[in-house]
Amino acid sequence: MDEAATSTSVAQRALVLGVVVAVGWLLHLLGPILMPFLTGMALAYLWDPAVDRMQRAGLGRTLAVCLVFLCMGLLLVALVLVLVPLLGRQMHVMAAKVPVVIEWFSSTLLPWLQRRFGIAEGDLPIQALGDALVANWQSAGGFAQRLLSSATASSIALVGWVVNLVLIPVVTFYLLRDWDRLLAHMHDVLPRAWERTVLELARECDEVVSAFIRGQLLVMLALGVCYTIGLMLVGLDLALLIGMLAGLASIVPYLGLVLGLGSAAIATLVQFGDWPPLLWVLAVFVASQALEGMYLTPRLVGDRIGLHPVVVIFAVLAGGQLFGFTGVLLALPVSAVIMVLLRHVHERYRASVFYGPVAAEAVAVEVPAQSPAGTQSPAGAQPPEPGGA
Repeated sequence: MDEAATSTSVAQRALVLGVVVAVGWLLHLLGPILMPFLTGMALAYLWDPAVDRMQRAGLGRTLAVCLVFLCMGLLLVALVLVLVPLLGRQMHVMAAKVPVVIEWFSSTLLPWLQRRFGIAEGDLPIQALGDALVANWQSAGGFAQRLLSSATASSIALVGWVVNLVLIPVVTFYLLRDWDRLLAHMHDVLPRAWERTVLELARECDEVVSAFIRGQLLVMLALGVCYTIGLMLVGLDLALLIGMLAGLASIVPYLGLVLGLGSAAIATLVQFGDWPPLLWVLAVFVASQALEGMYLTPRLVGDRIGLHPVVVIFAVLAGGQLFGFTGVLLALPVSAVIMVLLRHVHERYRASVFYGPVAAEAVAVEVPAQSPAGTQSPAGAQPPEPGGA
């Protein structure tokens, strides 16, 4: 009897593993067309808590989804009308400063390097590098026009882009409207023997992903705003561009600090031509990092994600390689979910005979003590509430 049960369990696990591998391979093959569906799923997950709150306030589900779409549309219009023109002007300012930067390198930095380190005048080809930079920058000015021309030249590519852009709000609307119903259907088809484990994993994954979406993205936005306001107070012309780029780059720990401080230091030296303003720039980044470390990350994110910086870089690159821009957006939430699953696999491994009989017995004694008190029985378990962490 035990042998039959064991063989059945092994067969079930092999079947599940085969299904997971097949689904992963199918997703890889369907990668070129998954962008609107994955983006719509992410947006539906992000806005589902707001729709649920509106429902609890007495609104219908469809009306609440329409109000959420109205808010998203207003945010998009504000972004296009306010932020994009400001960034465009900053890009023009940066383009105008390229010759000034080259002149500063030639007249200020190069003589200082020669006096300090004994570098000969011909060792650094500043003039050749400057001419190449100016030529490439001027040629890059028509890049958008050439890109648009090449896109419109291929009618199939243009139609594909338009269809994807149209599908994103459509998919988001239907997923957001039927989100709770879809979760209930998924809960109904769960094997009863796995229900408790699957629901616990789903709740923990939901907490981690919600912490990332609500926490890490808010930290990035707050850092970008802090950098921008601080650099504007210093008087830096490229404050908005440098601040926003540093905030976006802070998705990788310390990358935003390094890129932002380096670019702001160069821009400050070129604009003011003196060293004292660098102290104010340094103060801006030190204060922003102190705010991020002591308040923003502990309050908004906590220690729920815990991804190593190398894992963050690898996840972003792997997501871009597999699924393009959508993969870059979804790389870190998916990595956080994988981290949760691997943590539970590690716990099961520590409690198994493969790790060692003595150690397995010790871990098996500790594992029940870590389970939350008052856990419901499988019959009374309820489906997780995504996005509501």
